[in-house]
Amino acid sequence: MLYYLFEYLEKQFQLPGASLFGFLTFRAALAMILSLLISTIYGKRIIRFLQKKQMGETIRDLGLEGQKEKAGTPTMGGLIIILATLIPVFLLAKLENIYIILLIVTTLWMGVIGFIDDYLKKFKNDKEGLKGRFKVLGQVGLGIIVGATLFFHQDVTMKEKLPIEEQRILLAQNPDIEASKLFKQEVKSTQTTIPFVKGNEFDYAKVITWISPSLEKYAWVIFILVTIFIITAVSNGANLTDGIDGLAAGTSAIIVLTLGIFAWVSGNIIFSEYLNIMYIPRVEEITIYIAAFVGALIGFLWYNTYPAQVFMGDTGSLTIGGIIAVIAIAVRKEWLIPVLCGIFLAENLSVVMQVSWFKYTKKKYGEGRRIFKMSPLHHHYQKSGYHESKIVTRFWIIGILLAILSIVTLKIR
Repeated sequence: MLYYLFEYLEKQFQLPGASLFGFLTFRAALAMILSLLISTIYGKRIIRFLQKKQMGETIRDLGLEGQKEKAGTPTMGGLIIILATLIPVFLLAKLENIYIILLIVTTLWMGVIGFIDDYLKKFKNDKEGLKGRFKVLGQVGLGIIVGATLFFHQDVTMKEKLPIEEQRILLAQNPDIEASKLFKQEVKSTQTTIPFVKGNEFDYAKVITWISPSLEKYAWVIFILVTIFIITAVSNGANLTDGIDGLAAGTSAIIVLTLGIFAWVSGNIIFSEYLNIMYIPRVEEITIYIAAFVGALIGFLWYNTYPAQVFMGDTGSLTIGGIIAVIAIAVRKEWLIPVLCGIFLAENLSVVMQVSWFKYTKKKYGEGRRIFKMSPLHHHYQKSGYHESKIVTRFWIIGILLAILSIVTLKIR
């Protein structure tokens, strides 16, 4: 809203300083500062409100060190993250931008699912909370909305570079040619990026067009199915990672900041041309959302680091995972998720491996056996005697290494 106000003041009255709001970097920096202030200053008030409403976490006895002391710690702290993200976005982003609209819908959609889950656990004394099938149904519903919008909406386009020979001819004729002249016209496309591959662009339509070219009109089915899978997998991965103080919020901040770099360069025609990557018009506006989201996550860490004063609950973890998934798909970097979200992947796999091996050995030997001392993976290290602060710090370090490796893929083909 402030963006539109200062845009009007600049056009009508040439108000000094109003033009700053036209710069993406200024609005992104302001969004991060504002979200940090909201999450740290008003976060304490939200925590007190949750305490007043007796929203304390009920801790199951898993035999972990320091576990009993956490009983009664307020949960549902994901509300802090959601509010601290959305308020700066509504103030500073271009609200007609389709990518911003999708991220707002994602935040509210996943936030409601997580809130219902936390509410049922606390006020209905249902330890399981929202049934798994309803969570999955909600994730699938969001996947359909996001996938269909990204496929069919007229503002979701991309620009491919001209063939190398044409670029050489144009550069020979005019060495100072604008970067935009080296790209084709905007087109609808189901292309995405595959990391570490020389010709690193892959078209989802090829999954079915090899059977018959006439099947290209059904490419939307493939794209939506992929979107559903990614949103479900990443949101569940974030949910499983939220097990010890500061782990999910800190890891997510690293991931989202990295995606912010991808969004910025992918939406900038000069950087896209220089890095020889896919140019996606209008996607740069996501940078505002990402800046606010990172600020909210870091501000939330003020109260969530060991010993935590608040837990994010499913209200926060499911929302975080959904946002990360949608951003990755929007900037066409969803194939990087196994690397960038490696912590989430490891947590997910540890649970799948543990459960599968236990069921298999119980059926074969009559006694279930375990691969890990406990799953998800962070609990395995707790059982091994590591303090949770050390586990979190080391997971953050691994997350930073994975983030750097992901950024490097911009040039390594």
